[in-house]
Amino acid sequence: MNRPATPIHADSRLTIFMLAALCLAWILPGLIGHQPWKPDEAYSFGLVYHILQSGDWIVPTLGGEPFMEKPPLYYLSAALFGKMFSPLLAPHDAARLATGFFMALTLLFTGITGRALWGKSHGRLTVLILIGCLGLLIRGHEMITDIAQLTGFAAAIYGFALSRRRVLLAGFWLGTGAGIGFMSKGLLAPGIIGVTAVLLPILFRSWRSRSYASCLAVAFLAILPWLIVWPTLLYLRSPDLFMEWFWVNNLGRFLGFAHLGPGNGHWHYFEILPWFAWPAWPIALWTLWHGRRAGLARPEIQLALTLFLVMLAVLSAASDAREVYALPMLLPLALLAAPGVASLRRGAASALNWFSIMTFGFFGGLFWFFWFAMVSGHPAARAEHLRGLQPGYTPVFEPLHFAIALLATIAWIIIVFRVKSLPRNPRTVINWAAGVTLVWVMIMTLWLPWLDAGKSYRSMFASLQQALPARHACLASSNLGEPQRALLEYYTNLTTRRVEVYKGIECDLLLAQGNANDPDTPPGADWQKIWQGSRPGDKSERYRLFQRVP
Repeated sequence: MNRPATPIHADSRLTIFMLAALCLAWILPGLIGHQPWKPDEAYSFGLVYHILQSGDWIVPTLGGEPFMEKPPLYYLSAALFGKMFSPLLAPHDAARLATGFFMALTLLFTGITGRALWGKSHGRLTVLILIGCLGLLIRGHEMITDIAQLTGFAAAIYGFALSRRRVLLAGFWLGTGAGIGFMSKGLLAPGIIGVTAVLLPILFRSWRSRSYASCLAVAFLAILPWLIVWPTLLYLRSPDLFMEWFWVNNLGRFLGFAHLGPGNGHWHYFEILPWFAWPAWPIALWTLWHGRRAGLARPEIQLALTLFLVMLAVLSAASDAREVYALPMLLPLALLAAPGVASLRRGAASALNWFSIMTFGFFGGLFWFFWFAMVSGHPAARAEHLRGLQPGYTPVFEPLHFAIALLATIAWIIIVFRVKSLPRNPRTVINWAAGVTLVWVMIMTLWLPWLDAGKSYRSMFASLQQALPARHACLASSNLGEPQRALLEYYTNLTTRRVEVYKGIECDLLLAQGNANDPDTPPGADWQKIWQGSRPGDKSERYRLFQRVP
């Protein structure tokens, strides 16, 4: 079988070192140094915090109530990292290291899959394209279970890539990857992987082989422990909670009869993919166009294309749609894009190369300028504007943040000039990935304290705790969101009795979440407001604490 031309010298130590350094520089910033941010990080850490406090991982619990939305693999993994590193790091920072662990595995599986499909050096290109995708940048550093599911998909795709050569190893990773996805978010991952596994031999003759059938049999055995252990333990603990997880939060959320989650329409992913999957999708399209009919006859392209289309169809059919759900689609797109890099036309490659250098150079300079203005106070107008956006932030020079950002800037300049010795087309991908990494490092160093000042609930809940009466029976809540309930427990060790669950207000304190324009109307004649607060600079959310008057 003819493989794509090797676009990077396979024995180039420079590119190996550069890839390792880029991956570390991309993964590490943002994992520590800031509070859990809403919405996803906050409620995720609430579930992790319950495991840290109680040791119970069978029933995910948030704010004192069962939270049966997802299985506990990510939460358990984050709790283990919290146990290992919390003496050195804050519990939320230690838990967030689980995201770095899963992302490192995802990049590893993606790289070896690209190499298995396309040959030497294409694994590096696949990883570079993946970390360059704009949609992965923020989500790939959050404390969310979708990252563990992404790792499961990456492992399963690696199993597909080996399925016609190394049956046992392929079956193990195919089944294990589907199992990791199942224990991360439920039925979605094994469903997509299963549909793809069935469609490949139906649609393409090259997948109708005894070795592929044997691979699927091994995969079935490999996934069984993942499918059986936790669901069985959950059912033995509570059949009602099992049904809430399986029926309501899996089938009900997908089909829409549970009325959970945001309904963004069935065209949501077509609307976001142009920016979310940039620059993977245009290069992937070029791969298909350049290969045309001969390309579609190749098992490698059949695998990546079928997997992407199944993902797109299944996610678009669901009634619940969010951009974070699109993360798995980046994997087959990056795999499709890798062989197309070498054949990119000179004009397209040069345009993308110069666009990346100019764009990220411009934003890098802009970040340095506004950071200097904010810290030094000059120009005064810019400094006042930035401080006005985050009134809770006090400008402080952070030597470590400054040093890391400066080192990243110098490294980016060196990369831009050093890769000129490489062929033009792979140089384009390297410069784009390096530019994305530079911008992320600067945001997560120079600008992290400024961002955290406005996103953190810590100061607000500390103020609430000081306003609590010395003696009170219990705290009720009204319209308090899942992120807020999780962080309230973390920062103050308080859990609330939600009026939405417990009919009537039996407590002598009530915490109500609302908008800034909502009237300060007590819930009854025998109540009075004793505290009001919000995050610094937040002009939308308002929290009011009422006390029942004896």
